[in-house]
Amino acid sequence: MKITDEMIDYIGILARLRLEEDEKESAKVEMEKIINYMDKLNEVDTTGIEAMSHAFPVKNVFRKDEVRPSVPRDEIIANAPRKKDGCFQVPKTVE
Repeated sequence: MKITDEMIDYIGILARLRLEEDEKESAKVEMEKIINYMDKLNEVDTTGIEAMSHAFPVKNVFRKDEVRPSVPRDEIIANAPRKKDGCFQVPKTVE
């Protein structure tokens, strides 16, 4: 696929980039290299290869939800400029 100046201008608009002429030429060369590489990848025979969503096996990476000791509430709000009923008191933001 040949990358044209119009394509570079359009991609620049989509990406909200203002490219100088020398940057456009450089981008055109780089994009052609990327597309040529993708064409090479399309030539690879992948029959019998199962599709994957990650390069490595992914399992649940979340830790178990356990109750653990924390800092006492009084210590947390000790330096608060204003407090009310054991909580931070902040200015009202919605009338």
